[in-house]
Amino acid sequence: MKIICIGRNYADHAKEMKSEVPTEPVFFLKPDTALLPKRNPFFIPSFSNDVHHELELVVRISRVGKSIEERFAHRYYNEVSVGIDFTARDIQALCKSKGLPWEKAKAFDGSAPVGKFVILKDDQNIQDLDITLKINDQIVQEVNTSKMIFSVNQIISYVSQFITLKIGDLIFTGTPAGVGPVKINDKLEAFIGEDSLLKLNVK
Repeated sequence: MKIICIGRNYADHAKEMKSEVPTEPVFFLKPDTALLPKRNPFFIPSFSNDVHHELELVVRISRVGKSIEERFAHRYYNEVSVGIDFTARDIQALCKSKGLPWEKAKAFDGSAPVGKFVILKDDQNIQDLDITLKINDQIVQEVNTSKMIFSVNQIISYVSQFITLKIGDLIFTGTPAGVGPVKINDKLEAFIGEDSLLKLNVK
């Protein structure tokens, strides 16, 4: 199982990170050890003093596919959830400054908690879903997936040119603006619409 993460897929987030808006999807991988076991807290790693939350819509792949045409991409998923791409921002900045890869800032153990998956209904448009993250009952990130630069189907088509997608693979589809640090004793809750799909405590 792979965790495929899309970077800079909302223009407002690219702007807040002082990054260029990409002209094609940017992606990186996390290992399966980045998944946070259900009901476990998220422990801030000892190697970072600046871990940020990044709320994302998560899609679970339901069939094997390679070089998938965009018009057929919707056949490769039927479940979605929300996840948090925890990022050690200080480590990432250091790696970037040296021109080094920054997996250790993104792919560390427990850095990819994912909520309960729900089946997309026939009348639901994956590009018209509201996702929200609250910390201590205050909204810190919220967006409609219509604001994505690259749609879910475009992402699947693009990534599958390079990497075969397999059943159970997860795609984190990018975060909107509003990323920021978490601290010990924070309580996070993430939603699709009014449905609370992910709760976790920070330790």
